[in-house]
Amino acid sequence: MRRASVLSGLLILPLTLAGCYSGSRPPNIGTTAPGFTVQDTDRKVSLDEFRGKVVVLNFWATWCPPCIEEMPSLVQMQQKMKAKGVEVVAISVDADKSAYQAFLKEHNVDLLTVRDPDQKSNNLYGTFKFPETYIIDRHGVLRRKFIGAIDWGTPEILEYLAKL
Repeated sequence: MRRASVLSGLLILPLTLAGCYSGSRPPNIGTTAPGFTVQDTDRKVSLDEFRGKVVVLNFWATWCPPCIEEMPSLVQMQQKMKAKGVEVVAISVDADKSAYQAFLKEHNVDLLTVRDPDQKSNNLYGTFKFPETYIIDRHGVLRRKFIGAIDWGTPEILEYLAKL
């Protein structure tokens, strides 16, 4: 009896996971990325200023363990790919300015990041779980969406970004 319920659970699991995706690709892939301008006390960033570059748009927070795990590979990928026209734009949703600034300093975050405590930019993309990353091509079209921490240094990702 117990084995039957375990087997039943294993059969249901793939169906449950398949329901998470609701189709072959996330909504808005293949459409123009929503434009935004974010200004914090340190800088102002508009998506429009990156037209002609591949944008890796990353929504993150200092209180998010997967975001912290992912950040070093984002920084390293930016260093490798910047000369090829790839720009990481990391938007923090931190409300606490001092925690955000301390994190950047402590973790040597050497990439373009801006704080959007009102979460206006991520709401345009429907992002409410972090980290979430969008790949936007040189023409401003959304090409991919990654949910969760990614190792941005894998050959597959570097090759994909280089081809856009």
